[in-house]
Amino acid sequence: MKGILTDVTKCIGCGDCVKACSQRNGLPAIPQKDYRSRDGLSGERYTSILHIKKDGQTSFVRKQCRHCLEPACVSACIVGALQTTPEGAVIYDKDKCIGCRYCMMACPFGIPRYEWKSPIPFIQKCTLCYEQIKDGGSPACTAACKQQATIFGDRDELLKIAKQRIADNPDRYINKVYGEKEVGGTSVLYISNVPLEFLAWQPDMDDKPLPDLTWAALKKVPPVALGMAGAMAGTYWIIERRMQLANGEETELKETGLKETDNE
Repeated sequence: MKGILTDVTKCIGCGDCVKACSQRNGLPAIPQKDYRSRDGLSGERYTSILHIKKDGQTSFVRKQCRHCLEPACVSACIVGALQTTPEGAVIYDKDKCIGCRYCMMACPFGIPRYEWKSPIPFIQKCTLCYEQIKDGGSPACTAACKQQATIFGDRDELLKIAKQRIADNPDRYINKVYGEKEVGGTSVLYISNVPLEFLAWQPDMDDKPLPDLTWAALKKVPPVALGMAGAMAGTYWIIERRMQLANGEETELKETGLKETDNE
């Protein structure tokens, strides 16, 4: 299984990874100031660089899909538009998508984005450049990083590298590999000198995979939606029927009035 290791201490915020991602996926060019601010992700941007200021210092942190080993988004998708792959990538088939956006609700990291401006909108997110890695290549973002702040390889090997860097420089890193165990583990790992709660890596995040919990809640949504639709249809029928009866009574009264006038 493949993965990405992002070392926050090595990132200089150059944005080469963002540019490479845009070019690889045929996305619009993005001004540097836009992907360095706020959330950064959208239907036209699958990765971004956030500026984090702490203790007078600025850290640059890349944001992207974590490619969970047991993804909640996949379990929440009722039509199978999202799928896991043996390579570790979580991919998306827009031909199957019905636009329900359950995946957006299910994702613990808030990653999938909806194309709100598109007349035919779909969900968009990083796919780990699946077609490239399936053919033995690497994601565009890691290939473009001259600082080696984000590297690609076997997940197990990346974990070893991450732990060795922390062991060799305990004063430089928080003693934690983000993504090693959280929500069952992720293919995108982080080591950092600053806490990453702003990327939704919560200190109390459970190691247990989310799909069972997610599906237990979301599987009730279709029946509820159908029930609501049925109730609304029934209400519409009742109101429409009453209006027809009222109109019929009004017409009958008018006709009766006209007959009485004619008789007079």
